[in-house]
Amino acid sequence: MNARRRPDADVPPGLLLVDKPGGMTSHDVVARARRALSVRRVGHAGTLDPMATGLLVLGVGTATRLLGHVGGHDKTYEATLRLGQATVTDDREGEVLATASTAHLDDAAIAAALTEQTGPLQQVPSSVSAVKVGGRRSYDRVRAGEEVVLEPRSVTVHRLDVHRITRPTPHLVDVDVTVACSAGTYIRAIARDAGAALGVGGHLTALRRTVSGPFSVGHAAPVEEAAAALTGEGGPGFLPLTEGARAVFPERLLTPEEAVALSYGQRIAATGTAGLHAAVDGEGRLVALVEDAGRTARVNVGFPPA
Repeated sequence: MNARRRPDADVPPGLLLVDKPGGMTSHDVVARARRALSVRRVGHAGTLDPMATGLLVLGVGTATRLLGHVGGHDKTYEATLRLGQATVTDDREGEVLATASTAHLDDAAIAAALTEQTGPLQQVPSSVSAVKVGGRRSYDRVRAGEEVVLEPRSVTVHRLDVHRITRPTPHLVDVDVTVACSAGTYIRAIARDAGAALGVGGHLTALRRTVSGPFSVGHAAPVEEAAAALTGEGGPGFLPLTEGARAVFPERLLTPEEAVALSYGQRIAATGTAGLHAAVDGEGRLVALVEDAGRTARVNVGFPPA
């Protein structure tokens, strides 16, 4: 006979802004949040690889309904690219496939190759990425011995700033960069492709996400501290549901009649402004995400009262 599952703790819904340490998967962070809060309904917006650190946005309770809209925003990363070695995973955790001396490359040639990795790109994800192929993660297929070739994806690198170029050995180059890019961009693919263009190979040795949409790692905290902020102890790392929605979407203030109508899934008058809006009642409660559809606005995602 199965033991009865304990009910979730009564905690407010909202977003946790977590500063993920290296060595943990995004799922590990979610599991820690669930344990800290005694709540099962926790999810994340946008996976970070285990070696990566930095901003991971979690949703708790009904705030998980926001996550699909949060993860698609632009991102900013601090990264270190190593030229002179290609690896099977395009990062430092994979086996080295090939090496080539970078001794002939000057800083100008390296900067020029990275400039070519900006703007609209057709980028092929690493075969050991989390991209799904036929319903299974690409990395699972690779680990099972399958050969996986992924299709290019349209991404945009808005900015790639080179901060420092160093030479840890006579035959290797490390490049510290900041990358601002669209969602879905693989920074390790930038390292791989720049190295390939230079004829020496490349991979990623360090990655930290600093910005995701309107959220910054400067307002994040370790997962247990963010969970403590949610439960009332204060501190950084927690945004209540309405505040989190306001950070992502323009706000639409509702009349009492509009709030009641939306709570029943009914339509209200359109605003004439495109895109999703956070519909908030007079008491500051997020009622729904709404979107114009002709002369009326309809509920895209509802948030019923607790």
